[in-house]
Amino acid sequence: MDGDGMQTQKAVAIRIQQLCAEKGYNINSLARAAGVPPTTVKNIIYGTSKNPGVVTIKLLCDGMKISLYEFFDCPAFHVLEVEDDID
Repeated sequence: MDGDGMQTQKAVAIRIQQLCAEKGYNINSLARAAGVPPTTVKNIIYGTSKNPGVVTIKLLCDGMKISLYEFFDCPAFHVLEVEDDID
C-alpha cells in the first residue's frame, strides 16, 4: 500500500482517535463497547492493520453510537483521491 492507501489508513486511525477524544473513550473502553478485542483497535490506530474491514469500522461506530456516515463525514475523507490500482 502506498500513497492514497496509506493516507486512507491514517485518516481512519486519526478519525477513531478524534471520536474517542470527543466521546470520552480510550482504546479499551471503545473495544468493550464495540465488542472487539483491544488489539483490533490498537492495530488500526498504530497502523499495524493496513486495511481494516468495513465490518470492523461499523462495529466501532456501533460502539460509539454513530453511523458509518458520521464516521466518514469529515474533511480527512473528503479530500482523499480515488485509488487507481486496487487489486
